[in-house]
Amino acid sequence: MAELSKVAHIFPGQGSQSTGMGLDLYNSYASAREVFDEADASLGFPLSRLCFEGPDEELTKTHNVQPAILVTSIACLQALEEAAIANFPSPAFVAGHSLGEYTALVAAGVLGLADAVLLVRERGRLMYEAGLKKPGSMLAVIGLDEETVKDISLHSGTEISNINCPGQIVISGAAQALAEADKLTRTKGARAIPLRVSGAFHSALMEPIIAEFSKIVSSFEFCPPAIPIISNVTARPLTDIDSLKEELVKQLRNCIQWQGSVEYMMLSGVTTFYEIGPGRVLSGLIRRINSELQTFNISGIEDIAQLAGKESPTN
Repeated sequence: MAELSKVAHIFPGQGSQSTGMGLDLYNSYASAREVFDEADASLGFPLSRLCFEGPDEELTKTHNVQPAILVTSIACLQALEEAAIANFPSPAFVAGHSLGEYTALVAAGVLGLADAVLLVRERGRLMYEAGLKKPGSMLAVIGLDEETVKDISLHSGTEISNINCPGQIVISGAAQALAEADKLTRTKGARAIPLRVSGAFHSALMEPIIAEFSKIVSSFEFCPPAIPIISNVTARPLTDIDSLKEELVKQLRNCIQWQGSVEYMMLSGVTTFYEIGPGRVLSGLIRRINSELQTFNISGIEDIAQLAGKESPTN
C-alpha cells in the first residue's frame, strides 16, 4: 500500500455536472444505489431522476445542482470502496472545490449523507436568492497573473472569488462591474469567460444570506473529521468542529484558494490526487499547478474498472 502521505481525495464543485451522471454507478453498484436512494428520501423528491434524466435546465438550477453533484460524488466514492480495489491507498487529506468541500465533509465522517444533502440544498437556495436580491455573476480570467487580476478587480469594482491555478482566476461582481472587468482584461491581451451561475458567489454580494446560513449550519450536528480537510478559505487543514462550521459560512463570501490548497497538500507530501465525482475540472487545474503531480479521475464504472484492472461489473 502506498504511504498515506502520498494521496489526497478531491471532490468537484458546481459546473462539473452533466445529465446522466451517476446512472452507470446506480445500475452497477448496490452501494451507489443506496446513496441515491438515501438522498431521495432525505430530500423528499427524486433527485436521482434529475441526475440521470435531466432536463438540463432543471439540473443546473443552483438548489438542484449542488446536492446532485454531492450525491453523485459520494456514490462514486462508495462504489470505489465496494469494488475493494487491492492496495488502493487511503487519503492523507480530503478537499473539495467550493461545493465539493461538503462532499469532503461526508467523506471525512463530519456529516452523514442525509444531513449533507439537506444542508447543501439550503445553501443552493440561499445562494440563488442572494443572486436575486443583488444580481451578479462570475468571470474566469484566463492568462493573467494574480497581481494583474487584483488590479483589474480594484478598477472595475469586482472581487477575486477563485484562485484556481496559474493563469485561471475567477472574479465576481455585478453585471456592470463585470463588463468593465472584461474590457480591462481584453486590454491586457487576455480573455474572460462568463460562468453559468446564478450569482456573484464567494463575494460581498453573498452578504445578505450569511446570517441565515450561519443559523442553518449551527442546526446540524457535526462530528470531528476522521481525515484532515483542507480549507477553501485558508488552504490549511480543518481538524475541529468549530472551525469546520466557521469555514462553511466564510466560504460563501470569501475567495476559494484552490491553488493554495493543492500546493499545501503537495508540500505535505501528496503526489497523487484522486478526483472523485463528475467531470475532470480539478485534475486539469492540478496539472497546471504542477505537471509532475499524478491525477486519476473516478466518475463512473469504467474508471473504477480501470483502477481495478478488470472488466466493468454487469450486475
